Amino acid sequence: MNIIFAGTPDFAAVHLQALLDSEHNVIAVYTQPDRPAGRGKKLLASPVKQLAQAQQIPVYQPQSLRDENAQAELAALGADIMVVVAYGLILPQAVLDTPRLGCINVHASLLPRWRGAAPIQRAVEAGDSESGVAIMQMEAGLDTGPVLVERRCPIAVTETGGSLHDKLAELGGPALIQALAQLAADSAKPESQDNAQANYANKITKEEARIDWQRPAQELHRQIRAFNPFPVSWSTYPDKKGEQRLRIYSATLENGCHSDNPGTILACDDEGILVACGREALRLQLIQLPGKKALPAAEILKGYRALFAPGTQLG
Repeated sequence: MNIIFAGTPDFAAVHLQALLDSEHNVIAVYTQPDRPAGRGKKLLASPVKQLAQAQQIPVYQPQSLRDENAQAELAALGADIMVVVAYGLILPQAVLDTPRLGCINVHASLLPRWRGAAPIQRAVEAGDSESGVAIMQMEAGLDTGPVLVERRCPIAVTETGGSLHDKLAELGGPALIQALAQLAADSAKPESQDNAQANYANKITKEEARIDWQRPAQELHRQIRAFNPFPVSWSTYPDKKGEQRLRIYSATLENGCHSDNPGTILACDDEGILVACGREALRLQLIQLPGKKALPAAEILKGYRALFAPGTQLG
């Protein structure tokens, strides 16, 4: 089939590569406009654009697909189907209706469990035992369309947002190719979603990633894993310059009761920094000081032990 591919981040680029390795023909790629990045704020092409250009595939970067000229440009491509993976722009009904076989989406969650912007992180944060990839026929509602193909995988107790992302990216390519084969053969059997089972995976803000030490250690442990590598959970610690931000990439649960105020450092040694929570405690393992690299807590304590002395209150 002649395919228009629409996507932006690394997760999408993995699926574009799967299409390039298949028997199908990617005739055009849509991706978000280049964004400023890094200290120099130079414009950076998305991973999808970089891959498309390397393969000499035409790239389109409209600010919106609600514009009639952009819609006419897309229609003129004469695609059989449009494959959408983490594109980041809303597709109006006029676009959904344009390709001969409509538009399908690769969604990084089992549907309808997590609809919306951050399904990978929300699954880990909620303590789900499994996740997966759903290939869905797109309609006007947000991730509400019928599911063509589904692939499942367990969520390990040590899973992070990053490791689950990579698992799902690996599952998604073969699932996408399977769905396209079914559509090409007119053998697809779309299954409607049960809207009563749906949850919305809100976009994650940096402020939301701040650690609330009043919460149980088990909940915070899931949050830290879910928000690694982005946006990364954080707290504050006191020093001579005032409150400083401490980024927390990993921690382990520490069972056992304590009577200290939540956020109080209970111990610091080669095993990490032990911090009281609303219930139980967390031992911080991989952390990052301002302007420094992320390092094991034991390494940071060699030069900054006084900052994390027992009794110190994290904010």
